Amino acid sequence: MSKSIPTDLKILQAIYDVYHEEFGKFVKGGGGRSTKIYMPIDIERIAHDLRVDQDLVFGRLYYHLEHKYGYKQSDGVNVYFFALRIGDDIHCVNFPFMAAVLADLQDQSRKHNWAIWIAVGSLIVSAVSVAIAILLK
Repeated sequence: MSKSIPTDLKILQAIYDVYHEEFGKFVKGGGGRSTKIYMPIDIERIAHDLRVDQDLVFGRLYYHLEHKYGYKQSDGVNVYFFALRIGDDIHCVNFPFMAAVLADLQDQSRKHNWAIWIAVGSLIVSAVSVAIAILLK
């Protein structure tokens, strides 16, 4: 098992990587999943791919991400991010919603990484400038 706890980004990316093709193959009444939007996931498989205990993945989805992103519409209908059961399917993610959250997390990560690289570049330029100033004295 991994010693580091996977981030929301890593968990959602793992789910997306495994299920994005299957999501598009939905056929209404085709005997597959109950709905197109809610994709049942194999938490054990995702946890194995991330090399963590499956209860950590379940807990992150159910207790954290569902609480953070799930909401109730004005007409009282719940919009789940992660649902324990939808029809006959268990452990379902609202796949389009999850993809939107994933895209946002990827964008935040890119911005964060750019800021770090700009800071590292500035530090290098400053160190070179100081070194040149010292050598020229």
